[in-house]
Amino acid sequence: MKKFLFSRNFLLLSLFLFSVAVSSQTVKGKVIDLDGNALPFFNVVEKNTNNGTTTDDQGEFSINMSKIPSTLVISLLGYETTEKLVTSTNYLVIEAMESSETLQETIIVGSRNKSRTAVDTPVPVDIINVAELTRNSPQVNLNQILNYVAPSFSSNTQTISDGTDHIDPASLRGLGPDQVLVLVNGKRRHTSSLVNVNGTFGRGSVGTDLNAIPAASIKSIQVLRDGAAAQYGSDAIAGVINIILNNKVNELNLSVTSGAHVSKNSQEQQGGIDGETVNISANYGIALGDKGGYINFTGDFDYRDPYSRMSEFKGQIFSGYNSVEWVANNSGLDLANLSLDDIRFASQGVTHFDLATKNAINNATDLTTIQSLLNFDTTEAELDVRGLNRSDFNMRVGQSGVRGGRFFANMSLPLDDNGTEFYSFSGFSSRTGNSAGFYRLPYQSRTYTPLYINGFLPEINSKIIDKSIAVGIRSKAGDWDVDFSNTWGTNSFNFEISNTSNASLLSASPTRFDAGGFSFTQNTTNLDFVNNYEDIFNGLNVAVGAEYRAEFYDIVAGEEESYTQYDANGLPVTPTTTASTDFFGSSRPGGSQVFPGFTPKNALGRDRNSFAAYIDLEAELTDKLLVSGAARFENYSDFGSTINYKLASRYKVNDNLNLRAGASTGFRAPSLHQRYYNAIATQFIAGVPSEVGTFTNDSDIAQQLGIPSLKEEESASVSFGFAGKIPSANLKITADAYFVAIEDRVILTDRFNIPDGIVTNAEAAAFFANAIDTESMGLDIVVTHKFDLNESMRLSSDLSATFSKTRRVDDIHSSQVLVDSGQESSYFSEASRIYLEEAVPRTKVNLSNTLSTDRFNVFLRNVYFGEVTEASNNVASQQVYGAKLVTDLSVGFKATEELTFTVGANNIFDIYPDRTDSTNSNFSSGRFEWSRRSQQFGIGGRFLFARLNFILN
Repeated sequence: MKKFLFSRNFLLLSLFLFSVAVSSQTVKGKVIDLDGNALPFFNVVEKNTNNGTTTDDQGEFSINMSKIPSTLVISLLGYETTEKLVTSTNYLVIEAMESSETLQETIIVGSRNKSRTAVDTPVPVDIINVAELTRNSPQVNLNQILNYVAPSFSSNTQTISDGTDHIDPASLRGLGPDQVLVLVNGKRRHTSSLVNVNGTFGRGSVGTDLNAIPAASIKSIQVLRDGAAAQYGSDAIAGVINIILNNKVNELNLSVTSGAHVSKNSQEQQGGIDGETVNISANYGIALGDKGGYINFTGDFDYRDPYSRMSEFKGQIFSGYNSVEWVANNSGLDLANLSLDDIRFASQGVTHFDLATKNAINNATDLTTIQSLLNFDTTEAELDVRGLNRSDFNMRVGQSGVRGGRFFANMSLPLDDNGTEFYSFSGFSSRTGNSAGFYRLPYQSRTYTPLYINGFLPEINSKIIDKSIAVGIRSKAGDWDVDFSNTWGTNSFNFEISNTSNASLLSASPTRFDAGGFSFTQNTTNLDFVNNYEDIFNGLNVAVGAEYRAEFYDIVAGEEESYTQYDANGLPVTPTTTASTDFFGSSRPGGSQVFPGFTPKNALGRDRNSFAAYIDLEAELTDKLLVSGAARFENYSDFGSTINYKLASRYKVNDNLNLRAGASTGFRAPSLHQRYYNAIATQFIAGVPSEVGTFTNDSDIAQQLGIPSLKEEESASVSFGFAGKIPSANLKITADAYFVAIEDRVILTDRFNIPDGIVTNAEAAAFFANAIDTESMGLDIVVTHKFDLNESMRLSSDLSATFSKTRRVDDIHSSQVLVDSGQESSYFSEASRIYLEEAVPRTKVNLSNTLSTDRFNVFLRNVYFGEVTEASNNVASQQVYGAKLVTDLSVGFKATEELTFTVGANNIFDIYPDRTDSTNSNFSSGRFEWSRRSQQFGIGGRFLFARLNFILN
């Protein structure tokens, strides 16, 4: 009996433990398409529960089932929902089928039809898988990722260009940085507060700081390569970049990337390692509720060391007086108060002065004579005396240093079963940058040698803060989808100048200055309605909506010493006093060297608002013909209203070939930065104050010169092309030609002298003005191919190319006053023409190959960058820099299901642009051996990196 009871109890216990084990088990699997391709981002949910996960970049998932047997529901927008009965813990392979409307990835830019895809749109849209690129490619910031993968996109790190060293200007189809609109999750993103005013591509424009968005927070990027102002409003002349944020849940993704330039020209062309970088990022999402809600968080930190590619300075460094100063300093004399006797005494100790020079100085009885005797170049001899090399006086020509952190969040919370959804996304970015200007040499009047006896390299330190938040609710009103949202964003840019001086303050000068800065804030409220009438034609999609936007721009003054010129007594210069001078009698400039601060006269706060309403129609007239049209009215409080239109069509020749075309008008409102940016310095000439700098477009001097108020840029564009595929060859091809004409483009003029007869205290001025008309044309080609070498090895290839050309047409819209004074060439100069037409590659071709296996991944990319031209007003110095081919290579190894190692290189063959001809003025005595004004792919050379990626479900 006891034996029976023991057996029964043992059996019951075993059944209980077995049921517990089976009722909560981990099930792993993979979701693939009908061709066997892995499908990432799929929702995998245990039916009738809120227990779920998503597939990773390899299409794989792992889920703890509450019980077995149970059913998994696999879904993603654009695919048929699939249910899979799970009866064991065996590895699952689940096929997902594209829905009947879907040819490729569903898109939300360029069309408000929720079923529209990238292949069947009437205009070209590129879909970029950022997760794959951040896993394989060397680049970690968004600008550089796009620069190497999207041929029509251009962006490069700038050098010796003040604030532009810290925010890279970017463009689409060769147009300006402010002629491409950036959206995040379909909502307008604010621009940077920085206006590019120095000698770089995009001079005079205001772009969006894409590097404020961490790449790890991004699911994909959709690039609309067509004018879309009639759909989205101002700025969308070249196209739209729509950033889709990550919505993964229950997966922790950690990534650490470290690298450096290992190049023949590293360490001031001595070879070695420099420009070290580190990026650490983390992404994690949490499921909210039981209806598919989520909140996804991303944080990252990056650090980038500066590098320089200057070899050595070849110009003058020291004068005879500097040689005397060196001896006087070593003799214990006060350099700030050298008397004539001190100078005579010290000159006798200068070993490289000949006897005649020493005797002449010793016998001189007045300052003027001694000045003439000491005003000669002693550089070579003085370098030997001081034990210095010419390279000790180099600038930092190359990459600025950056340190920053970013945080982004993206959430969605369904509120009922009828489609009501609350959503929000937000971001915060804080970056500090460090770049340098021209070396201040000892012989120059802007160098106060008692403070810096060997001169100094002034540094610009930036503090860039970027904040944004969007909140909205989507719901139903009858058959209409309703979306109400508010998006707020702000960007501030502040300058701190260090290792510098205000030369006019002499020994009393600080060496660090708060130079002020600027900020820009934008708040956008949208109300959108969408309805799809399936019974009209073969489907009619109707979208209507309205937008209200408020913008605010501020300039903040720096501290007094950062902008003021002082007399010898340390008091601000007035009409009755003169500035302090150097030994040779030259006035010492005021303000912080390299970047004078903004003055109280520059400081301002301006705002404006705009209202827009639009209608967007898209009709499937037949099984083959799609037609879409849009119209948008927009009114700005500062310049008036505009109406723009767009018409596009797609004709389906067969299941594998679509023809498409579009035509539109567009506009770009002049930014508040362009209307109100000003940086004016006051100089006293013979006791008379005069102002020099960039004046606002509405200033008194602008009106006297006949420069009209800024108005909107207007555009007209057409495009046509095709999208096709060859299923048997796994090949997809798109080709699109375009033409864009823009009237009244806003440019920043060169500085010109004020003509006679104008009553003003301004001496020289530059302005923002609607100065030119342009035409841009080009061809974009994209080819993708996939080939399975065997059941576990796939080769994916992507070929993309852009061929573009932009040129100024018609006359310069100059004021008659400047025409009469012969200064029209300063209104839109030769250098400005090259920035517009030839400073970035007009041809770019990208071939990427990815070989994938279960454990290894090999990524090979070749990018052809076309020629560029040196931006110079001197035609003889407009050197053409030839085309180059840059190769990237990386190898990834999946050590475990959670851990992947990747090593590789950007520019593995250490390719550089052509060197500047040393006879050209652009060479600048050895400062710029490569162009600083016209960029192809940077001058960093080979970059080696290693990456560790850890994924935990």
